[in-house]
Amino acid sequence: MPRLVHELIADIASRTPQALALREANFEVDYATLATQIEQTANLFLSVGLARNERIAVYMEKRIDHVVALFGAAAAGGVFVPVNPQLKAEQVAHILRDCNVRILVTTLERVQLLSEVLATCHDLRTVVVVSEKALPEVAGVSIVAWGERASVPSANGFRVIDSDMAAILYTSGSTGRPKGV
Repeated sequence: MPRLVHELIADIASRTPQALALREANFEVDYATLATQIEQTANLFLSVGLARNERIAVYMEKRIDHVVALFGAAAAGGVFVPVNPQLKAEQVAHILRDCNVRILVTTLERVQLLSEVLATCHDLRTVVVVSEKALPEVAGVSIVAWGERASVPSANGFRVIDSDMAAILYTSGSTGRPKGV
């Protein structure tokens, strides 16, 4: 039976909730916890106005929050856009503009790196910052703390079917700027 990408975690969580899902250094997350975090993240994206098939870029190093954001985007009915964490600010801005990213999930350090180029990303409305520190102000976008996920009311994600787009992956591009596929 075909499954949607965001349903994979929930299916495993229903069968083996205490099984190890992810490990980051000395921190482990089981499938039940991961499924809850994904649902909370989807609710956060919906609460800031995500519409069906809008793009959510994730620009941070590989970590548990990265996985949660990608699956949360799919669960909300959005399209996730993983952005290589080694890219420079202008390269990231190109991707955000090229595929009309509506929400960016990133770290405090990366928001500071992108501060001068985010104003050129005209479709970007919200930056979700994964940080325990004070949030920066960025002209033209709403800043939301990753930690707010736990307090956002539940919402139903947009209906998604197996032929809907789930992700846009950017190639490194040997003949110019990266292209989304």
